[in-house]
Amino acid sequence: MDADKVFKALGDPTRRKLLDLLHDHNGQTLGELCEYLDMARQSVTQHIGLLEAANLVTTVWRGREKLHFINPVPLHEVYERWVRKFEHQRLTLLHDLKKELEGE
Repeated sequence: MDADKVFKALGDPTRRKLLDLLHDHNGQTLGELCEYLDMARQSVTQHIGLLEAANLVTTVWRGREKLHFINPVPLHEVYERWVRKFEHQRLTLLHDLKKELEGE
């Protein structure tokens, strides 16, 4: 995983919206994705290109249609590397605080 590419891709609200759209309905064409965004088709293509470079989106040709699919693996790797370890500490602190407040 190239974490820099993933974080760069996730750093833009339009790209996050594209990932949300694909999460809601995987396998959309560029035209379908453009319906939800107020920008030129070429701009959406550039955003999709960055998502593909980060391996967050993969494409499959079905006849003349190019379908876009979300790839959750890089997101899971980011979670495992950057979120999970901090989440454990936070949850442990909350658990200890709960015990202290409840007098256990």
